Amino acid sequence: MNFWTKTAIVVVPALLMLGCGTKGEVQEGAAGAGQPTTGAPAEGAATTGVGAGGAVSGEAMGEGAKGAPGAFTGDPLDDPNSLLAKRVVYFDFDKSDIKDEFRDIIAAHAAYLASHSNVTVTLEGHCDERGTREYNIALGERRSMAVQRVVTLQGVAAGQVNSISYGEERPAELGHDESAWAKNRRVEFIYKR
Repeated sequence: MNFWTKTAIVVVPALLMLGCGTKGEVQEGAAGAGQPTTGAPAEGAATTGVGAGGAVSGEAMGEGAKGAPGAFTGDPLDDPNSLLAKRVVYFDFDKSDIKDEFRDIIAAHAAYLASHSNVTVTLEGHCDERGTREYNIALGERRSMAVQRVVTLQGVAAGQVNSISYGEERPAELGHDESAWAKNRRVEFIYKR
């Protein structure tokens, strides 16, 4: 049995048991004690499939339990319901710090790459139109390198990840306002299989 099959055998029954609580039941001693368990996550709770220590479950990567009805059985990169379907990380103006909301997405990509050593990815750094061309090339590079650092720290071979900056040259959305600029401040995961 491979790693993901073993993981599914252990994780799926545990998740099913957790989901069997009665509506309105309160679980004492658990994280969020005193909160009713209504089946919906508590406000601000993560529901991404990333476990303790940053490990990403097979389901988060798009690998459902084998034989489960409706389970995706192809390459997890092709599963539209997995975190791997999200291939863009957005940044604040003039920043290259990774926002917390994108850490689970990056972790899912790192787990996928670590378990698929034949796959490579290019991280394309982009900026909005403000700033000089030279400044934006440098900022796009800082953004792509920030994502690359996180991916390689999670066990991905350095040879699997390339970084490039396009600065402001390839906008995702044309426009001269904040809604367009916000979509242009990004790093994209471009896979080669």
